Amino acid sequence: MQQKTTDFTKGSIPRHLIAFSVPMLLGNFLQAMYSTVDSFWVGRYLGPEALAAVSASVPIVHALIALVLGLTIAVTTIIAQHWGAKQEEQVRHIVTNSMILLTVVGTVMSVIGILLRGPLLRLINVPPDVFEGASVYLGIYLSGLIGTFLYNAAASILRGIGDSKTPLRFLAYATFINIVLDPIFIFGIGPIPRMEIAGVALATVISQIISAILALIYLHRSSGLFIFKPKQWKIDFPLFALIVKIGLPAGIQQTVVSLSALSVNSIVNTFGSSVMAAYGVGLRLDQFAFMPAMSGGLAVTSLVGQNLGAGHEDRVKDSVRWSLIIIGGITLILTLVVLILPGSLITIFTGDPRVIKVGAEYLRFAALTYVPYAVMFSLSGVLRGAGDTLAAMVITIINLWVVRIPLATFLSRLPQFGIKGVWIAIVAGAVAGSLLNYVYYKTGRWKNRVVVRHDNLAIPRQSKPNEP
Repeated sequence: MQQKTTDFTKGSIPRHLIAFSVPMLLGNFLQAMYSTVDSFWVGRYLGPEALAAVSASVPIVHALIALVLGLTIAVTTIIAQHWGAKQEEQVRHIVTNSMILLTVVGTVMSVIGILLRGPLLRLINVPPDVFEGASVYLGIYLSGLIGTFLYNAAASILRGIGDSKTPLRFLAYATFINIVLDPIFIFGIGPIPRMEIAGVALATVISQIISAILALIYLHRSSGLFIFKPKQWKIDFPLFALIVKIGLPAGIQQTVVSLSALSVNSIVNTFGSSVMAAYGVGLRLDQFAFMPAMSGGLAVTSLVGQNLGAGHEDRVKDSVRWSLIIIGGITLILTLVVLILPGSLITIFTGDPRVIKVGAEYLRFAALTYVPYAVMFSLSGVLRGAGDTLAAMVITIINLWVVRIPLATFLSRLPQFGIKGVWIAIVAGAVAGSLLNYVYYKTGRWKNRVVVRHDNLAIPRQSKPNEP
């Protein structure tokens, strides 16, 4: 079969990290462009209330897709280790079963989200002037969520075999389509009626479905990893169990992050639509600052997975060292840019003076989290590559639900802090998470979770996938 794969078990570690991270960095940029372009059109032409409606919907979407994204992390880990061990036929078997499992789980989550969108919006204290728009946006967006699930499933498979360029190409097509469709659906052109917020959601759904279809066709025709013949789809329940075993903690971790975002949103929402809009714009900008760290962390997962599968523990340590140097350096530069130009960045999305003031204040605090998160993403990439998603989940719970949320709740109620109390809590949680990840990485206990075993790894024996 034609492959655009990379063997991470040999060659220069920093070169692999950069070459593999850059397409994912561009991919993350394109994904952020989905929401950024949406925010631009909505914030500039539909007003602060409409912008707040879209912003309020984002954490709910993230919460609903969190479990499925956790399972895709497991897929990348398992495939990377088997690919590193040169077990190609087993990789093909894993791909087929992964698609079956992710399609079923993803569809269920989509239906649940559509049915419960109203109660979820009320749960996070969305104000009346924003509620209707948020409900409309969510209903349309969630109806096409299967496109997001299938694209991410295909992308996770390709990352596991060392191909980060192909998912980028499909995502670029989808982003271009979204950019073109946004103004057409928002304002209406020719026979297409003016849809406003509904148009934003519809444009995103169409573009995501297109990216999913392209990715599935590629897996079938060009890589040969996915076969469209149901009779060859042999369900492997022990493999399902292994994917869930690794993916469930990762999914819970993603859910914890999303629920934390919902909780923070709930607190922010009590300060009114202007603060909601400012926070929403700030989060959009945060996406770009986090991109190098997130891309680098995903690259570390694939590098570590393949090298542990091949039994090269020394290359795992080099991957960590180089990722911290490269990712940390880039993130530090982005931190300085945001600290110097917070107000100018917010004005890209809105001309409202109140939104600009609060948004700039948020960015001054948020910039202090970028480097700690860079460290966290690099080290958690090691844990995911080894299959130790449980530890990453526990650390995330501590930094978000033991530090961030209680502190945000407490400080925001004090008159001398108000909304600044939330920003302080966000910084504290990031620092705590970074320190906890470093301490756990140094213990070396993550080595116990490797799926493909080698005698030359300095780790004790692990239970087989179907053992308790």
